[in-house]
Amino acid sequence: MHSYDATITWQRGDQAFADNRYSRGHRWTFDGGADVPASSSPHVVPVPMSDAASVDPEEALVAATSSCHMLFFLSFAAKRGFIVDSYIDRASGVMEKNADGKMAMTRITLRPDIVFSGEQRPTPEELARMHHDSHEQCFIANSLKSEIVLEPVT
Repeated sequence: MHSYDATITWQRGDQAFADNRYSRGHRWTFDGGADVPASSSPHVVPVPMSDAASVDPEEALVAATSSCHMLFFLSFAAKRGFIVDSYIDRASGVMEKNADGKMAMTRITLRPDIVFSGEQRPTPEELARMHHDSHEQCFIANSLKSEIVLEPVT
């Protein structure tokens, strides 16, 4: 078992609160020291109560899913002797009502564009197998109810 820690900090300051027009801006501080500006999504709470330049929980979920898949993929590629020069994923998530009528992230689509170099290149079958194995092993994917769709560019 492993434990992962983050401190989420929000402070009202001198702004009103009961009128529901307070800033949703806050900070995520992670156990390794990273400090990230965060906010509600402007799709959920309009600007100026949300900060569109900050990371929102929905974006973070999409990024965490993509990052987890990528890290497993890179590991599997290295173990198979493939050299990955770059991995760029323009991932996206869909927020909509689920089968229970609740708003949820129902689908996350990963679109990895991977550039290989070296003499050994994966066949389409090997590439599909590495993506499949990455999805099966990804801790985040294993924790979600959402559909996770893989649309590799390469």
